[in-house]
Amino acid sequence: MTGVRRTRATNIIALITCLAWAAAALSGHSEWAATQLGFIPVRQSINAAFVIPYWLTPLTATVAHGGLVHLAFNMVLFVYCGRILEATLGWGPMLILYVAGAYGAATGQYFAGPASDVPMIGASGAISAVLAVYALLFGRNEVKRIGPIPSHWVRALWLAAAWIGMQALIAVATLKTGFGVATAAHVGGFLAGLALARPLLSWRYGLPKN
Repeated sequence: MTGVRRTRATNIIALITCLAWAAAALSGHSEWAATQLGFIPVRQSINAAFVIPYWLTPLTATVAHGGLVHLAFNMVLFVYCGRILEATLGWGPMLILYVAGAYGAATGQYFAGPASDVPMIGASGAISAVLAVYALLFGRNEVKRIGPIPSHWVRALWLAAAWIGMQALIAVATLKTGFGVATAAHVGGFLAGLALARPLLSWRYGLPKN
């Protein structure tokens, strides 16, 4: 029971996400959910009725998914890494990290295609922020400082470069398949996580600010 309380933010986020997808799928409103809940960069210019305010769609997009496989992959990854990370950071920082990752993902997607009318759906952008902090905290490779750059920033820069490179390869690999992968959202969420890692740790444990 103690373990459940220590990871309540992760558990609640996963539960809400699964229930939202199930409600849309079972009611036959998956397409409606994607359009209404998804983040659409150019939505402000579309002459159509929407029930969710534009500024809130980066969050609502995280509970809409393209199918059971999409949902399952995201939730398995999130629950595995999220529970470990939340037990270390606490539920408050975890919640902030997830929300910031969602908005970071939307920001990345917007700048990649501000005129796009394709809904961005799924929690992978927000989860990317979780993965970024997870990798920073639990990565086993030791990284040394480079000149005046502290070791924790060197690690963050290496992780950012590796993640961006991997997302670029995914984008190229899926270019001709027709399978839409929001690689810019993954990058945006990951960078948001890297940026927040130190402040959240400092909040939780009072780390030095260098």
